[in-house]
Amino acid sequence: MYKALKKIMDFLLSLTAIIILLPVFLVIIIFIRLSSKGPAIFRQIRAGKNGIPFTFYKFRTMKMDVDPFGPSPKNGQDTRLTKIGIFLRKSSLDELPQLFNVLKGDMSLVGPRPLYIAQMAEWNDGQKKRLLVKPGITGLAQIRGRGEITIEQKLEYDVEYVQTASFFLDLKIILFTILQVFTGKSIYEKKYSETQDTRGNSN
Repeated sequence: MYKALKKIMDFLLSLTAIIILLPVFLVIIIFIRLSSKGPAIFRQIRAGKNGIPFTFYKFRTMKMDVDPFGPSPKNGQDTRLTKIGIFLRKSSLDELPQLFNVLKGDMSLVGPRPLYIAQMAEWNDGQKKRLLVKPGITGLAQIRGRGEITIEQKLEYDVEYVQTASFFLDLKIILFTILQVFTGKSIYEKKYSETQDTRGNSN
């Protein structure tokens, strides 16, 4: 029952959000194209359910000459960010194109954040359980610290989500995520492990 409800919720909410937010998408695309050279949409291959690769979408927030696999910006003063990119990250609007990932079935609204395929080799058997479900736009790790916790803690929360997932937990995570977006809490990472410092979510 839960899987069926989750699938219906993902489809209906992502489709509704895309329709309602279409004017916002168009405005953001125009501002990105006017503020810097390059495409408005950032595409990258990430690990999906069972480790199957898929194309991940975000609004581009960084300049075109930066390493797409470099460490995540630690604050809004990072010189790799475009002017509009600073705002998009602070408001989390850069994540909106992932609604299309959800509509396509590559992602869910709620689940572990999709990481690089190369990172799977660094996980132990317990941490790899995060791959048993579709990656999400938001998840348990995002409402329990987001950028203020280490990659190891995020992986622990991802596995906890897999083991305790329910329809009501998904609703709780969505509601808390909305609150975080409006408060701008924990946008940038403050703690890094040795491995996370060399491989972040650049765009």
